Amino acid sequence: MDVKTFGNPVLRRDCEPVTEITDEIRKLTEEMIKCMYDENGIGLAAPQIGINKRIFVIDTDVEDDAMHATPGEAYLTPKMPLALINPEIISSNASEVPFLEGCLSIPGVNATVYRPEVIRLKAQTIDGENIDLECGGLLSRCAQHEIDHLNGVLFTDKAVESEVAESQDKLDKLKATNQRKLSKKKKRRL
Repeated sequence: MDVKTFGNPVLRRDCEPVTEITDEIRKLTEEMIKCMYDENGIGLAAPQIGINKRIFVIDTDVEDDAMHATPGEAYLTPKMPLALINPEIISSNASEVPFLEGCLSIPGVNATVYRPEVIRLKAQTIDGENIDLECGGLLSRCAQHEIDHLNGVLFTDKAVESEVAESQDKLDKLKATNQRKLSKKKKRRL
């Protein structure tokens, strides 16, 4: 399983909903969790590995703070790593906070993104449990980032423009590398 990088068209597609949690979906989420850990990430969305499904995995249990400010953090953090199926943001507070984000699909690039501090997250766990919880902290941030992936949106689309501009050379190189890879694949098929 390899992580698709900036310039790969799979990262710009809207993902299809999961209609049934099958053994195949369970196996996929297990592989995604392994990949996320292998890449030293805290979240990974299915399109990042070339799968067009509304699934992401997450493990934000990296903070030392045992107290979690929102019900979602208190309930979900002990269950990490976690796979969420068909996640959606039902609502968010108006208060947006800045945070320096990075992404496994855009290695070597970081930029500040303003996102709502608290969201109401609705999803289904891999065990079929329906959740609808208020989430804050790193859980909220990561869930928003991964849901963006499911909608074909990258953090660089929402980041502070001047910071993205500083990384334009890296982005151009990633895009060119992907174009060469895709061109080679097309030639092999002919």
